[in-house]
Amino acid sequence: MTAISKDTRCRAVSLRREQTFQEKALWVQLRELKAYGIHVRRQAPVGPYVADFAILSRRVVIEVDGEVHGTGVQVSRDETRDRWLQKEGFQVWRYAAADVEHNLEGVVEDVLRRLGLQGSAG
Repeated sequence: MTAISKDTRCRAVSLRREQTFQEKALWVQLRELKAYGIHVRRQAPVGPYVADFAILSRRVVIEVDGEVHGTGVQVSRDETRDRWLQKEGFQVWRYAAADVEHNLEGVVEDVLRRLGLQGSAG
């Protein structure tokens, strides 16, 4: 994997302090995956990018996409980023911020299903 630059690490620290409501809500649930032996990192540097959440042992990146991710420039950036992550062997799972806000349980169940886990972490 590509080395993590100092700038990327600094950006990750800043983003941890500025998490959205939806990211915070999902983080509360995802950190419970430690009961399954799965370590989830939030605002994690992955190469030149910062993932909302990363499960490095499973090569999974989880993104919470707000409205800006539907705009032309951001769509292109997300596609470039996803291609890079996939080239590095990561799966990228994207969830709309509205889904996280209004259907958190469903999002968490989808993550558990994709990880091959039974039951609920929370």
